[in-house]
Amino acid sequence: MASFVPFYSFFLRLAFVLLASNFFVSSALSQTLEAVKQRGHLICAASQPMSGFAQKSNEGYWSGFDVDFCRAISVAIFSDPNKVEFKPYSGLARFAPLQTGDVDVFVRNAPWNLTRDISYQVRYVGTSFFDGQAFLTKKQLGIVSSYELENVRVCVIGGGDDQRNLVEFFFKNQTNYEEIIYEERGDLAIAYQAGLCDTVTAPASWLYSILRSLPDSSSHQILPERISKQPLGPVVRNGDDEWFDIIQWVLFALLNAEELGINSLSVTSLEDVKTPAIRRFLGFESDFGEPLGLESDWMQKMIEEVGNYEEIYERSFGPQTGAALPRGINALWTQGGLLFAPPVR
Repeated sequence: MASFVPFYSFFLRLAFVLLASNFFVSSALSQTLEAVKQRGHLICAASQPMSGFAQKSNEGYWSGFDVDFCRAISVAIFSDPNKVEFKPYSGLARFAPLQTGDVDVFVRNAPWNLTRDISYQVRYVGTSFFDGQAFLTKKQLGIVSSYELENVRVCVIGGGDDQRNLVEFFFKNQTNYEEIIYEERGDLAIAYQAGLCDTVTAPASWLYSILRSLPDSSSHQILPERISKQPLGPVVRNGDDEWFDIIQWVLFALLNAEELGINSLSVTSLEDVKTPAIRRFLGFESDFGEPLGLESDWMQKMIEEVGNYEEIYERSFGPQTGAALPRGINALWTQGGLLFAPPVR
């Protein structure tokens, strides 16, 4: 019997430690959401201003693909798209502001890879935009594919992934080219417009930004091939699973709404709809807000205020922007693209 007491006592202490650990973990899980609610607004950030993704008007109004995603999060939490502060950060990878709590979420940072996902105490939530390195050229060259590029001068940022991808691409295709090296991506547009190179290579999102800045954008094209994989999407701090889930399901909800045909114009007229998947999405059947700490109709309000993924994409990259960016791989999986979201059920 004497030997049983220490053994029994050990398990009591172990149970207490586990319960205490669960308590502290549970408390930690709600820290970001509670901080956002107490502050009264979301602090959302991207790596730096980019045409189509995040731009600021002369009146100080932010707009673009990344900004609308921030507004979608704001609606999910506050039922208001305007309770968000948008912060731009220079540089390709900025994790410190997230780690220190200066921002609640980065909607765009450096492309997702293994090192970034595990080395900086952050978590990539999912892919909101599939990017990849491409080439921008003048249409007058008569080139319709990157594989036709030969004996061309290529402007590229030196010393990083872009230059390495460029070298590998031309080595693989056994074609000649000349590198024109720059340190800053802002110099690429200047050099290209000045005729210092025949083509620019960079992530397609950057090339799209350059294309929109050209006075005669219709005379230029981004060639269709991608010579690298660069998935981009929201990034949050480690250790806050509840906040991770909220940001992840904001993205999934935007995609599911497009797939279900729910948009900002139709969402308020679906009260009598019989389709189970739509009724679940709108919060008419089951409460998919409570487990996330949100209202039961948060998805309905989000689509009403911001629109679905397609609407956000068209506002940011559609023909009215002056340099349309086709959906391509950023189309839904049902339309030949890569975007896919788990169902709401």
